[in-house]
Amino acid sequence: MNRSIAIALLATTAALTTAASAQTLVTHRIPAALATEAASEAVASCAKGGYTETAVVVDADGATIAAVRGDGAGIHTLDSAHDKAYSAVTFKSDTMALADRGKADGPITALGKLPHVLFFPGGVVIKLDNETIGAIGAAGAPGGNLDDGCAKAGLDKIRDRLK
Repeated sequence: MNRSIAIALLATTAALTTAASAQTLVTHRIPAALATEAASEAVASCAKGGYTETAVVVDADGATIAAVRGDGAGIHTLDSAHDKAYSAVTFKSDTMALADRGKADGPITALGKLPHVLFFPGGVVIKLDNETIGAIGAAGAPGGNLDDGCAKAGLDKIRDRLK
């Protein structure tokens, strides 16, 4: 047998053995009740300011857990809120910070062309200690900074019950 092939086979066997004996991964999930409460609070917070808002909460994989479309919120806000949450969770960063990095000359500009990626304020990461377990996105207010504030109000409503 060729020495290179033998080394490659040994390396593959070692990698498979290590992978097979590894511990399972521990992941945390946001309960649907808390996700719904956070989304509802984000919408209510914006309504107090006179804005019609939609809020979406996603899990660590970017899958929707809860969505609340406020009274009078435009149909496009469903997609915007989702994409802000999706972007926040997949980049593990609030979209307020991503918005600067995603500008025309920013280091991640090209990634903004991927499906569901939206570098616009209003997506806020949900963390349990240092683990990103989801995100909340808000859309519909007349400005991303307002969306961001509403998303943060939703997170603040549930933050102390995330364990």
